[in-house]
Amino acid sequence: MIGEKGKLLYNVYRALTYGLSPFLYLHLRFRTLQGIEHPVRWPERLGRPSTPRPPGHLIWFHTASLGEGMAAIPVIKRCIEERPDCTILMTSTTASAFEIITNQLPTGVIYQFAPLDIPAAMDAFLGYWKPNAVMLMECELWPNLILGAARNGIALALLNARMSAKSFSRWSRPVLLPLISLMLSKFSLIVPLSTMQGIRFQLLQAPPYVINFSGDLKYTVEEFDISKRGVQSIEELKVQLAHRRVWMVSSIHRGEEEVMLGVHKVLMRMHPDMVTIIVPRYPQHGREIAIELQKEGLSVALRSRDEKLVSGTSIYVVDTLGELRHFYTLTPIAVIGGSFLPGLTGHNISEAAAAGCAVLTGHHVGHFSDMVLKMQRSNPLSVLQVSAEELEEALSQLFSNSEILEARCLAAKQAFQTLSSGIVANVWNQLNFNVLRQALC
Repeated sequence: MIGEKGKLLYNVYRALTYGLSPFLYLHLRFRTLQGIEHPVRWPERLGRPSTPRPPGHLIWFHTASLGEGMAAIPVIKRCIEERPDCTILMTSTTASAFEIITNQLPTGVIYQFAPLDIPAAMDAFLGYWKPNAVMLMECELWPNLILGAARNGIALALLNARMSAKSFSRWSRPVLLPLISLMLSKFSLIVPLSTMQGIRFQLLQAPPYVINFSGDLKYTVEEFDISKRGVQSIEELKVQLAHRRVWMVSSIHRGEEEVMLGVHKVLMRMHPDMVTIIVPRYPQHGREIAIELQKEGLSVALRSRDEKLVSGTSIYVVDTLGELRHFYTLTPIAVIGGSFLPGLTGHNISEAAAAGCAVLTGHHVGHFSDMVLKMQRSNPLSVLQVSAEELEEALSQLFSNSEILEARCLAAKQAFQTLSSGIVANVWNQLNFNVLRQALC
């Protein structure tokens, strides 16, 4: 009965997305004019290929944005090692992901922008590329993609599978449950981020036998390659920061800059030589922060302008993409943003831990709560969760007590090393056994 309801709901969804296609096309063109979509390759979003499909087997990895894309790359490399007879196709939806990921992919991997989940675009994409298997990352659950792939006999896997509490509540409603149940029934493998995530997928009626645990791929993100000029610039910053106290706040969202700048002003009174490195989630936000601070008469160095940290400059704003891991090597203290205001859901703390930073985060961490908990269980000193009001005192203690700072830096690195071990091998074994052996036979 649920299966029939699911098919009926999918037919409704397919009809709606078909009817909305002209409007979505106009919206896509508008986004292109705004500079949000790629100015040349935007037709790929309509399922129009920009490169020939090589003969033979093809595995499609689909990600939403930069973070998921970088988490997929270690698995892609393992697939190439184990199955050199296969072509790898990778897609993502954002121009920012395109700018970074295309420079990180192994030779031979084809990159395309992901098609919109409208019938014409998705049918054209699947008909042209004819993948043997589709690896979706995290929460990319699109009905036309999933059911179109199943209809064409394409194997499906969901890696680093997660579903927010909000999405779970929405999909659990009686009107939508049959559709998500139908979609999840098409997967040969679901690899959840955590036990809680696995329970959510089971409650949404995913077949229990397809749910397997392998660890969080966010621990395995490799270091970005940056240009020689970028490397030289990082080395110059190390010299400029060598004799100054430093802390960094990364991936902040709008509103959090007020919290961080308030803390900065208080700490400056105690440590006049201090430098605060601010890395907003979005580069444009960084430029806006710099303009506001300059209006207040503060000396600010902006990364995109290659400005130097001269005497009197206490704030360095990073308004570029793809350099976060390199900036973690410049600071002993990393505060991970996107976590200090209600409604936010946190960001990846493992990158800072891998660099050996003392890691602090807020309490609004969403699905990253599992990562925080596991790191704290591995070593209680590895991650410090504080409220916006407690952040000033926590940083002051780290600045004034070198033993505590060193202990937290060491704990974070040790926890990362423990938790990141063997994840890619585990994921590959699950993929090979549950998906690829049948899909590539």
